[in-house]
Amino acid sequence: MRVLLEMGSFAAADADSLYAGTRTADLRRFFGSRTTLAVTATTHENPELHHSGFAALKVKDAVVDALRDRMGHRPNVDVKNPDVSLVLHLRGSDARLFVDLAGDPLHRRGYRVAMADAPLKESLAAAVLALGGVRAEQPFVDPMTGTGTLAIEHALASRNIAPGLRRAFGFERWADQSHLPLFARLKQAAQDCRLAKAPCPILARDLLTSAIQSARRNAQAAGVAEDILFEVADIATLVSRDPPGTICMNPPYGERLPGPDPEQPLDELYATIAHTLDLMRGWSAVILCGNPLLARILQRKHEISHRLWNGPLEARLLVYRL
Repeated sequence: MRVLLEMGSFAAADADSLYAGTRTADLRRFFGSRTTLAVTATTHENPELHHSGFAALKVKDAVVDALRDRMGHRPNVDVKNPDVSLVLHLRGSDARLFVDLAGDPLHRRGYRVAMADAPLKESLAAAVLALGGVRAEQPFVDPMTGTGTLAIEHALASRNIAPGLRRAFGFERWADQSHLPLFARLKQAAQDCRLAKAPCPILARDLLTSAIQSARRNAQAAGVAEDILFEVADIATLVSRDPPGTICMNPPYGERLPGPDPEQPLDELYATIAHTLDLMRGWSAVILCGNPLLARILQRKHEISHRLWNGPLEARLLVYRL
């Protein structure tokens, strides 16, 4: 989720040694007179520094004091949208201080403008597509698309659009801008590699009109709205189309279901999915399965099974040849 550049390592058995060690790191190239700062910390197995918030505060104090002494000014703190993000990892008395190059976590591609409850992270959606062997030259259907993440990630991959091409990165806001010409060349090279359109049809369906509206807004923000056909429809109405391709989905597995009848039993929905897959002969099915009940109801032998984590929840990526 992040790329961290190590700026120093030192022994920090207590607050005083953490403060002193942090001051030895030379961070001047990152900070100007108006640069803002945020510090996060993780601590393990250190009885004197077991509170991560306190450790982060000591690092912040050391950084601003050192910059004031060396540069004549001190940065302001902005925990929500800092120019420079520092990260402390402390295990025992072993302290390591990093600068976060990305800023926002890397799974945030920059197109999530319309949200929903428990959205699928963009990076997890990309992993589902890659591990599931989804091919750009075959039709793609997500019949339970939600806010459209799987369909959007497939469209981006199909058109060879680099992840995060439309987002900003933390290193663009550093006081030292000498690396930006190189980044501009890399970004232009990525833009030159884009295909004009997806090579095969991409269909995103959902039972909820609000979900399709959100998915369309996100696809527009990602620059792939023209590559995806959006439909408000029940998965029960899905029919096979020629040529066959991939049906890819992340079915609900919580206690309440999306749609006009949230009290519908989960096994009924899974039975509908199983019946729909029976009609999609010749297709591949790539399913992020968060409830073992679905795999039992499908009663199919999978070709691939990967264990993945959707946040704190364990899930199985199952791939079937229908």
